[in-house]
Amino acid sequence: MKKFYRLSMFYTIIALIGGVFYREFTKFHQFTDKTTLSIIHTHAFILGTFFFLILLLLEKQFTLTKSKKMKPFLIVYNSGLVLTIFMLLVRGILTVLQTPLSNALTASISGIAGIGHLLLGIGFIYFFLTLKDTLDF
Repeated sequence: MKKFYRLSMFYTIIALIGGVFYREFTKFHQFTDKTTLSIIHTHAFILGTFFFLILLLLEKQFTLTKSKKMKPFLIVYNSGLVLTIFMLLVRGILTVLQTPLSNALTASISGIAGIGHLLLGIGFIYFFLTLKDTLDF
Protein backbone atom coordinates (compact mmCIF):
# COMPACT_ATOMS: atom_id res chain seq x y z
CA MET A 1 0.00 0.00 0.00
CA LYS A 2 2.88 2.36 0.69
CA LYS A 3 4.06 1.85 -2.87
CA PHE A 4 0.73 3.10 -4.26
CA TYR A 5 0.83 6.09 -1.92
CA ARG A 6 4.41 6.92 -2.96
CA LEU A 7 3.61 6.57 -6.65
CA SER A 8 0.56 8.78 -6.26
CA MET A 9 2.65 11.41 -4.49
CA PHE A 10 5.39 11.15 -7.13
CA TYR A 11 2.92 11.77 -9.97
CA THR A 12 1.33 14.63 -8.02
CA ILE A 13 4.72 16.33 -7.84
CA ILE A 14 5.32 15.67 -11.56
CA ALA A 15 1.87 17.07 -12.40
CA LEU A 16 2.41 20.21 -10.36
CA ILE A 17 5.88 20.81 -11.77
CA GLY A 18 4.54 20.12 -15.27
CA GLY A 19 1.76 22.67 -14.86
CA VAL A 20 4.04 25.39 -13.53
CA PHE A 21 6.67 24.64 -16.18
CA TYR A 22 4.08 24.89 -18.97
CA ARG A 23 2.77 28.22 -17.72
CA GLU A 24 6.15 29.81 -17.07
CA PHE A 25 8.03 28.39 -20.06
CA THR A 26 5.39 29.50 -22.57
CA LYS A 27 5.06 32.89 -20.88
CA PHE A 28 8.83 33.42 -20.90
CA HIS A 29 9.00 32.60 -24.62
CA GLN A 30 5.78 34.53 -25.37
CA PHE A 31 4.32 31.39 -26.94
CA THR A 32 0.55 31.36 -27.37
CA ASP A 33 -0.07 28.42 -29.73
CA LYS A 34 -0.92 24.89 -28.68
CA THR A 35 1.78 22.69 -27.21
CA THR A 36 1.90 19.25 -25.62
CA LEU A 37 3.27 20.88 -22.48
CA SER A 38 -0.33 21.76 -21.64
CA ILE A 39 -1.34 18.11 -21.21
CA ILE A 40 1.53 16.91 -19.04
CA HIS A 41 -0.34 18.25 -16.00
CA THR A 42 -3.53 16.31 -16.73
CA HIS A 43 -1.78 13.12 -17.86
CA ALA A 44 0.25 12.97 -14.66
CA PHE A 45 -2.73 13.76 -12.42
CA ILE A 46 -5.21 11.36 -14.00
CA LEU A 47 -2.99 8.46 -15.09
CA GLY A 48 -0.63 8.84 -12.15
CA THR A 49 -2.06 10.48 -9.04
CA PHE A 50 -5.72 9.51 -9.32
CA PHE A 51 -5.08 6.07 -10.76
CA PHE A 52 -2.75 5.10 -7.92
CA LEU A 53 -5.10 6.58 -5.32
CA ILE A 54 -7.83 4.35 -6.75
CA LEU A 55 -5.41 1.41 -6.62
CA LEU A 56 -4.76 2.23 -2.99
CA LEU A 57 -8.47 1.90 -2.25
CA LEU A 58 -8.72 -1.31 -4.26
CA GLU A 59 -5.69 -2.71 -2.45
CA LYS A 60 -7.36 -2.05 0.89
CA GLN A 61 -10.50 -3.84 -0.27
CA PHE A 62 -9.13 -6.70 -2.41
CA THR A 63 -5.40 -7.04 -1.59
CA LEU A 64 -4.25 -6.66 -5.19
CA THR A 65 -0.63 -7.22 -4.24
CA LYS A 66 -1.27 -10.92 -3.63
CA SER A 67 -1.46 -11.36 -7.41
CA LYS A 68 1.76 -12.35 -9.18
CA LYS A 69 0.79 -10.00 -12.01
CA MET A 70 1.14 -6.91 -9.81
CA LYS A 71 4.92 -6.53 -10.24
CA PRO A 72 4.83 -6.73 -14.07
CA PHE A 73 1.90 -4.32 -14.05
CA LEU A 74 3.80 -1.75 -11.99
CA ILE A 75 6.92 -2.02 -14.14
CA VAL A 76 5.13 -1.80 -17.48
CA TYR A 77 2.58 0.84 -16.47
CA ASN A 78 5.07 3.17 -14.79
CA SER A 79 7.56 2.78 -17.64
CA GLY A 80 4.84 3.71 -20.11
CA LEU A 81 3.61 6.68 -18.11
CA VAL A 82 7.08 8.11 -17.47
CA LEU A 83 8.04 7.64 -21.13
CA THR A 84 4.81 9.26 -22.31
CA ILE A 85 5.20 12.25 -19.99
CA PHE A 86 8.86 12.65 -20.96
CA MET A 87 8.06 12.63 -24.68
CA LEU A 88 5.24 15.15 -24.15
CA LEU A 89 7.86 17.33 -22.47
CA VAL A 90 10.37 16.90 -25.30
CA ARG A 91 7.77 17.59 -28.01
CA GLY A 92 6.40 20.58 -26.10
CA ILE A 93 9.79 22.20 -25.51
CA LEU A 94 10.74 21.79 -29.16
CA THR A 95 7.39 23.29 -30.19
CA VAL A 96 7.73 26.31 -27.90
CA LEU A 97 11.31 26.91 -29.03
CA GLN A 98 10.10 26.51 -32.63
CA THR A 99 12.96 24.15 -33.33
CA PRO A 100 12.99 22.94 -36.93
CA LEU A 101 12.92 19.15 -36.97
CA SER A 102 13.65 16.72 -39.75
CA ASN A 103 10.92 14.28 -40.73
CA ALA A 104 12.99 11.47 -39.21
CA LEU A 105 13.31 13.24 -35.85
CA THR A 106 9.60 14.10 -35.81
CA ALA A 107 8.78 10.47 -36.55
CA SER A 108 11.21 9.29 -33.86
CA ILE A 109 9.62 11.48 -31.19
CA SER A 110 6.16 10.31 -32.21
CA GLY A 111 7.31 6.70 -32.28
CA ILE A 112 8.83 6.82 -28.81
CA ALA A 113 5.69 8.52 -27.48
CA GLY A 114 3.69 5.77 -29.16
CA ILE A 115 5.76 3.14 -27.37
CA GLY A 116 4.95 4.89 -24.09
CA HIS A 117 1.24 4.78 -24.89
CA LEU A 118 1.55 1.14 -25.93
CA LEU A 119 3.18 0.29 -22.60
CA LEU A 120 0.35 2.10 -20.81
CA GLY A 121 -2.16 -0.03 -22.70
CA ILE A 122 -0.31 -3.23 -21.83
CA GLY A 123 -0.13 -1.99 -18.24
CA PHE A 124 -3.91 -1.59 -18.17
CA ILE A 125 -4.30 -5.16 -19.42
CA TYR A 126 -2.01 -6.35 -16.62
CA PHE A 127 -4.05 -4.29 -14.17
CA PHE A 128 -7.31 -5.93 -15.19
CA LEU A 129 -5.71 -9.38 -15.05
CA THR A 130 -4.42 -8.53 -11.57
CA LEU A 131 -7.86 -7.35 -10.51
CA LYS A 132 -9.44 -10.52 -11.92
CA ASP A 133 -7.00 -12.65 -9.88
CA THR A 134 -8.12 -11.01 -6.65
CA LEU A 135 -11.88 -10.97 -7.26
CA ASP A 136 -14.01 -13.99 -6.55
CA PHE A 137 -15.96 -14.88 -9.68
